[in-house]
Amino acid sequence: MLKISRIARRFASTKKAEVLVIGGGPGGYIAAIKSAQLGMNTVCVEGRGALGGTCLNVGCIPSKSLLNNSQIYHTIKHDSASRGIVGTENVAIDFPKLMEAKEKCVKGLTGGVEMLFKKNKVDYVKGWASFVDPHKVTVKGLDGNDVEIEADNIIVATGSEVTPFPGIEIDEERIVSSTGILSLKEIPKRLTIIGGGIIGLEMASVYSRLGSEVTVVEFQPAIGAGMDDEVAKTIQKLLTKQGLKFKLSTKVISGKRNGDVVDIEVEDAKSGKTEQIESDVLLVAVGRRPYTKGLNYEAAGLEADNKGRLVIDSEFKTKHPHIRVIGDVTFGPMLAHKAEEEGVAAAEYIKHGHGHVNYNNIPSVMYSHPEVAWVGQNEKQLKEQGIKYKVGKFPFIANSRAKCNQETDGFVKFLADAETQRILGVHIIGPNAGEMIAEAGLALEYGASTEDIARVCHAHPTLSEAFKEAALATFDKPLNF
Repeated sequence: MLKISRIARRFASTKKAEVLVIGGGPGGYIAAIKSAQLGMNTVCVEGRGALGGTCLNVGCIPSKSLLNNSQIYHTIKHDSASRGIVGTENVAIDFPKLMEAKEKCVKGLTGGVEMLFKKNKVDYVKGWASFVDPHKVTVKGLDGNDVEIEADNIIVATGSEVTPFPGIEIDEERIVSSTGILSLKEIPKRLTIIGGGIIGLEMASVYSRLGSEVTVVEFQPAIGAGMDDEVAKTIQKLLTKQGLKFKLSTKVISGKRNGDVVDIEVEDAKSGKTEQIESDVLLVAVGRRPYTKGLNYEAAGLEADNKGRLVIDSEFKTKHPHIRVIGDVTFGPMLAHKAEEEGVAAAEYIKHGHGHVNYNNIPSVMYSHPEVAWVGQNEKQLKEQGIKYKVGKFPFIANSRAKCNQETDGFVKFLADAETQRILGVHIIGPNAGEMIAEAGLALEYGASTEDIARVCHAHPTLSEAFKEAALATFDKPLNF
């Protein structure tokens, strides 16, 4: 009787589900909602205590709040006089309020996802899931009660975590990750960032606008991993003009906290010359890695590759067809919208036996100012494949709306097949690039040519006219440049 009593206390409840989703981030919560909408009894397990994963809690959403509000401040303080707005010389930042606005945004959106779960009748279990066997998991509940869940189908969407830097200890105070940089107590006078990728450059933009002296240290000879080479060089020039300092082809030897400062040693990759940098805050932004801690995936017979990614086939299936894996914890770009598409497709595979994600049409956006966005292939990739292509470009300085808005930096760049004009890739630096790239994605999905785009009437005056003109430039001459 004593043994039975202990078991009863350990498992406060036992659940059965047609679909169990492990992880409540962009991939997981979308997979859960879509599964429920398709009529399947669905349970979603999330251990953070708030839905939305890294993206909503400590990633995309809070960073965009800081990017937007810091840009508003910068525009008011430094760009108002030329617009006929005076009396802004003494405008200042209330940093705690800035952070409060960020938190309000996060809480509103994470709470909204929980409401969507209720609306779609998704059973939400707060806790950490661990495999017992291929059909069963135990969940260590955040309320202290354990739950056992047995499922016909399982979708693993546990996301990713910050990749550590060997020899550098993150304390989230002076040496911070992409999580800690979102919750600093004060604006650092000097901020050093290891990593010139999207996360590093976005945070560099935020704190540079707020008054920090920002230095970006990147081991590669160029910033913006994944960007078209011309685009990367152009955005570096624009960010340098804004006050950012770059040390490219530079290796970080060490980074140690010394009271309220961080002592950093770097080495030039070519000359071997070392240099000491003293900073108030050091941000380690060298990427992310799959998160499988505590999942006990081995008990289900799942396999991981040498990068820690769970191994799947083209339909997200593991060696067990009823277990699928999506998002950051498996292959592909670690992007929220990529995970969302996989979440929908995984649910459709379970219900209907077919689904769809076009991995050649996943857009990327850097929310700097100006923004950078791209989709499809870049010039380097096309050259490596031996594909003959044409380039069409149009600068925003020749766009009427951009001139009116005094936001003329950047351009739209099309890469099109030399013979058929079929769009192969689009790269944009400029205002609202992240919104404009959606038109490029639609064109790619339907196999459109640049002439198709050029012959579509675009409203005047809009930034999107630059998109049309760049398409026109691949096979003819632009009309306004």
